[in-house]
Amino acid sequence: MTRCCNKTPIPAGGKARTCVRSVPMKIETQCLYAGYTPGNGQPQTLPIYQSTTFKYESTEQVSKLFDLQEAGFFYTRLGNPTVDAVEQKIATLEGGVGALCTASGQAANMLAVLNIASAGDHIVSSSNIYGGTLNLFAVTLKKLGIDVTFVDPEAQADEIQAAFRPNTRAMFGETIANPSIAVLDIEKFAAIAHTNGVPLIVDNTFATPVLCRPFEFGADIVTHSTTKYMDGHALQMGGVVVDSGNFDWTNGRFPEFTEPDESYHGTVYTRDFGNMAYIAKARVQLMRDMGVCQTPFGAFLINQGLETLPLRIERHSQNANTVAHWLARHDKVESVSYPTLENSPYRELAAKYLPKGCSGVISFVLKGGREAGARFIDSLKMASLLVHVADIRTCVLHPASSTHRQLNDEQLASAGISPGMVRLSVGIENIDDILADLDQALANA
Repeated sequence: MTRCCNKTPIPAGGKARTCVRSVPMKIETQCLYAGYTPGNGQPQTLPIYQSTTFKYESTEQVSKLFDLQEAGFFYTRLGNPTVDAVEQKIATLEGGVGALCTASGQAANMLAVLNIASAGDHIVSSSNIYGGTLNLFAVTLKKLGIDVTFVDPEAQADEIQAAFRPNTRAMFGETIANPSIAVLDIEKFAAIAHTNGVPLIVDNTFATPVLCRPFEFGADIVTHSTTKYMDGHALQMGGVVVDSGNFDWTNGRFPEFTEPDESYHGTVYTRDFGNMAYIAKARVQLMRDMGVCQTPFGAFLINQGLETLPLRIERHSQNANTVAHWLARHDKVESVSYPTLENSPYRELAAKYLPKGCSGVISFVLKGGREAGARFIDSLKMASLLVHVADIRTCVLHPASSTHRQLNDEQLASAGISPGMVRLSVGIENIDDILADLDQALANA
């Protein structure tokens, strides 16, 4: 369940795995090999350990597991060999020291914040984020006694600094915002967060570690909805929290990491887990109590997606770039948001943080507004109307009436969304077929 690079769990009937982080590999290769190394005569493909629990020979051994003195698995809510392999793989891809898979991306963002903030605390967040996350922060966290101040991510550093308070515990942003497709200046956010002695949490769902690794630009915690590009096939809900291992939890602002946790045998996370203190606490405290765990079969499906992630995200990015430029020239389109466009305000940030591509999601506004957008969506023949994004198949959605439906016009504007915005998730089909479908639908818009 708990581990560091020289202490890995031993799957049932298997051998201890070599820490993949000690073997230099390119990310395309890591997607195939990280997290699971079969021994002699063992399955080449990651097995599904479909069990809720694990058998032991002595009470002493089980006691050591519960006291976190030995690595191993005893209950799948806290750790499972299949899930663990996927956690190791994702941690490797992001360049972190550990990861925790969750039941959804929402669960990942919730745990990432609750691991360091509680009633009476405060966080600062970019206003340009996914509507579900915005609602989590503005409504649900508020009910739990955690205040959130939303800031314009493009504001000057001193303006953003003004949002911080003595009780601020974290800063949050998205690498590529959903659905406005704005690119976060990660280094600017990291510098502000660290000036205030708090970590920067970055949701890297749209970029994936193939296109951007936020830890390399100063982020401390990364989250993902693995439901999106990591899965890629609209098969399995999931999320993940990844720990960089770089933040200093002993800076005096986070006593929950440096003082005994009486709910877990007096564990002192920084003492007992070193630079894995954050992710260890998230597992043994929050996952234990909240139970938003990933399933073994779910992790298996996510791993299947991860193996082809580099190939898919390259194709998604190429197709989206072509579609964005095509839409920008269309006489029925009022505006297009995609970072590689010549007039995009995020072009320079994309060149810095996303030089390999900007994933497959585009947002655009038709000249006829909300009504034209509805006619366009209803006229599509190949692309699907789905409450989803980042599928291998092209899909489309109207955010203001779906994912961001709970927001008023002012909140929509703050999140970079107009009432007539269409979110287009470009798939990996042949580009000619994608353009043909868009063209005939626009003719009816």
